[in-house]
Amino acid sequence: MLTRWSRAISQFGRVNSELGRQLCSLHCRDYSKVAAVAEPPADKLYNVNDQVNLNKMFWSKPHSLALAPDSPFRVEDPQYEGFKRAIFKLMLFYSKQSKSIRGANVIYRRVVHQVDRPAIYDVFSLEKTFKTTFSLLVIHMWLCLRRLKQEGKEGVELGQYLYEIYNHDVELRVSKAGVNLLLIKWMKDLEKIFYGNIVAYDAAMLPEAKQDELQNVIWRNVFSDDGTSMPSDAALLPVQAMSRYVRRESNCLSFTDKEAMFSGNFMFTSLGNTTAGTV
Repeated sequence: MLTRWSRAISQFGRVNSELGRQLCSLHCRDYSKVAAVAEPPADKLYNVNDQVNLNKMFWSKPHSLALAPDSPFRVEDPQYEGFKRAIFKLMLFYSKQSKSIRGANVIYRRVVHQVDRPAIYDVFSLEKTFKTTFSLLVIHMWLCLRRLKQEGKEGVELGQYLYEIYNHDVELRVSKAGVNLLLIKWMKDLEKIFYGNIVAYDAAMLPEAKQDELQNVIWRNVFSDDGTSMPSDAALLPVQAMSRYVRRESNCLSFTDKEAMFSGNFMFTSLGNTTAGTV
């Protein structure tokens, strides 16, 4: 998996020098040697926000992520009556497929809302690069697909619509980053990485998995730049915190009812308020 990242990063560098410098810099950082760097010190590298106490975060009891009925963030289908409703029915607006596509769009908006906000990078001390953003997109997509799968065939079908929307968005992100040549090859590489990560996260959540397996997978997929399989002491705190965050979000989504999931009327745990140090 890391080999694919290395190959993809080197290809990006050849296609676009600006993005190449940004992504290739991922290889230049070696967390095992961070302590030897004079500026900035290692503790600051992983605690850029002094108001965040990672040791105290994501320990609270999981709960449903469904939005309250009066939440301003809810998205509802318009309820037309009479002639308008008849027209919309003829246009298949209320068909199962149309409702699924609308629901998948809202779900993906929840994913993007969580991944594109600065808070998640601040809390986990991540540099916002294409690689980290893509890795976080994959994690949150996996969380949603994992929950939808619990609803059987109907959930799997909705998950397919969600994946198609995600795939289109990733293609736009890659193009925006400056990659126009070899785009099809790039997308195939990213698809392989996506499914490889999904398999690794699923395996890490199995009852027989090692206690630290999830945090090691997160380290390799999100944080690691030098190919090491386990986090160094300097990186351990944010990696452990993200592992707790992922487990907690997975449990919270399990408590989230089917209607909220299928309509997208849920929101991931807010990371914006870090002053208390607990979430």
